[in-house]
Amino acid sequence: MAQTAPPPGTPSSPTPPRPGDENPWASGGVMFAGVLLMVDGVLDAIKGIAGIASDEVYARINDYVFKFNVTAWGWIHLILGIVIAIVGWGILKGSAWARGAGVGLAALNMIANFMWLPYQPVWAVVSLAIDTFVIWALCTARKPVI
Repeated sequence: MAQTAPPPGTPSSPTPPRPGDENPWASGGVMFAGVLLMVDGVLDAIKGIAGIASDEVYARINDYVFKFNVTAWGWIHLILGIVIAIVGWGILKGSAWARGAGVGLAALNMIANFMWLPYQPVWAVVSLAIDTFVIWALCTARKPVI
């Protein structure tokens, strides 16, 4: 028996989402978030190594509330970068612990990069954008990656 279309003027109700349905952007975004966390972790480690190696690499800040020694910032970024890259790898492997840790570390990295803003504004804003996407992707996807 052929199905007929509803008569004109009748409201057609969209099908409600079923449990387990998810946004395709979010499901692909989790994999991309894992890659971005690994890349952001490596970039943070490079920032850290540059800060530890030489105090002359980054701009001098005179009156800034969150002023730390550049070497201290270097160690913060190096350690945070290594941990973030490991969590990104965990997300790509499909580990359950990695999604929660990824959200928490991306949020922590956002705070660190916000405080780092006067030292390297462009690099910090790029990291803020990456972390924003990572948090969105990890929080909106419902199914495991693998």
